Amino acid sequence: MIRLNSRNRFSPDRCASIWRRFGIFLILIFSTATGYSQKTVHPASPDADEVTAIIEATNHIGEWIWDSKAFDKQTCRLWKSFAIPAGMTVSNAILYITVDNSYRLFLDDREIGRGSDWRTITQYDLKWLLRPGKHSLAVEGFNDRLSGGLIFGLKITLANGNVIQILSDPTWKIVPLDAKKWIGATSPSPDWHSAIVVGGLGTPPWDKWPYAVLSEPPLQPIIRHFWQSAWFQVSVLAVFAFVLVLCLWLMIQLIGQSKASRLLQLQRARIARDIHDDLGARLTQLVLLGELAQSELPTQSETRAQIDQICEQARSLSNAMSEVVWAVSSRRDTLRDFAAYVCRYAQLFLKDTPIRCRLDVEPELPSLAFDLAGRRNLLLAVKEAISNAAKHSGANEIFLRIHHDGKDLRVVVEDNGTGFDLATADNTRNGLTNMAQRMWEVGGRFSINTAPGMGCRIQFELPLTQTRHRLGWFGRFLKDATNEPELTALAAREMETTEN
Repeated sequence: MIRLNSRNRFSPDRCASIWRRFGIFLILIFSTATGYSQKTVHPASPDADEVTAIIEATNHIGEWIWDSKAFDKQTCRLWKSFAIPAGMTVSNAILYITVDNSYRLFLDDREIGRGSDWRTITQYDLKWLLRPGKHSLAVEGFNDRLSGGLIFGLKITLANGNVIQILSDPTWKIVPLDAKKWIGATSPSPDWHSAIVVGGLGTPPWDKWPYAVLSEPPLQPIIRHFWQSAWFQVSVLAVFAFVLVLCLWLMIQLIGQSKASRLLQLQRARIARDIHDDLGARLTQLVLLGELAQSELPTQSETRAQIDQICEQARSLSNAMSEVVWAVSSRRDTLRDFAAYVCRYAQLFLKDTPIRCRLDVEPELPSLAFDLAGRRNLLLAVKEAISNAAKHSGANEIFLRIHHDGKDLRVVVEDNGTGFDLATADNTRNGLTNMAQRMWEVGGRFSINTAPGMGCRIQFELPLTQTRHRLGWFGRFLKDATNEPELTALAAREMETTEN
């Protein structure tokens, strides 16, 4: 039962309760003054402050209540709800409770206290826990033997001076032991029956009671940080799920791209084989036919000279085709193969010229991956530089330097010729624009250092991609995921045929 301003109501029962409390007060005063014999039970007799606390506590508690039947080793669940008017502020809220023999106390599904000595009253300060709205009180009491009972009082003082009192009386509900989620319930279930009054204040077996009041520190509300809130945790789970799905999707894409890359390598090997076997054979046949026709003609014949030009063009085309086969072949995707090919090209190109070719190549070039676009553009740029030096520099020596510097490949073409003035150079004729454009397309750098009479030094720098090495175990996983036996065997046969 909730009572508003109940101190102003004087019923016969209330008057009898006041007289009983007055008698207890006289007993306590007498015990303090004369050394009452109960000192043998409680060595420390109550002082004036304790007496005042006991008087205050007994003025704001109800009657002893329990289930309709009490027995030894009994657990009894009691429940009560109350409400604080909307817009009201709680200025003070003191709760008094004890249970014969022990209890657990809950407010709004939160355990706020326990007790095991029914001879004392425990006082709780709930000021910071109560807000406008509906609240629930739940007590799980335990009766060790003989009689069991709960005595309770909650005095709530509002900011406007009104007082709300919740006392232990028959309005409390007895909750069955098999009930679920009863502690935080906001309304009683139909099968919860009412508690009964088993004794009033000062009646046996609780006549010599209470002996003391224990005061607990003020209870503070539980602070829930934003990361503890349900919406934040759900958001984190949603983000985690999204990231997981995204990772799976990216993995599927990478597997698909890896498979496409292996298929591309297969096609490259097939194209290289077709060029080598078909076009190469046809060009060789064309040269042989031309040489045969040339041998049957007189030496001074004009037709013989024309056939000789045709044969020379066919040989040049065959050399160009060999270069295309080298570029297309996936077996030549390493830095070491590139350096070997460029050096061989420079030596063959300068073989029939008075220019001496000097090579300066790093002895142990790593077998790093060198993609098709990078090595083809760099090869064409180096060929352009060597060709320009042979045609225009007037040099008798050309230096070709290839070095690997960290993650970059550095290729230098240097001559000891006449050099030229960059400000007046014909960029179109010397191919400088083409070399710079080719390096820009693959993310490289192009630089030239020359002056009249000082020779010319052209440097190409190209970053090397090491995707296969950086992927580590994931790269091996992608390789295994796309390593169909038929595809692997076929690609190996194609590349072997191309090399032969």
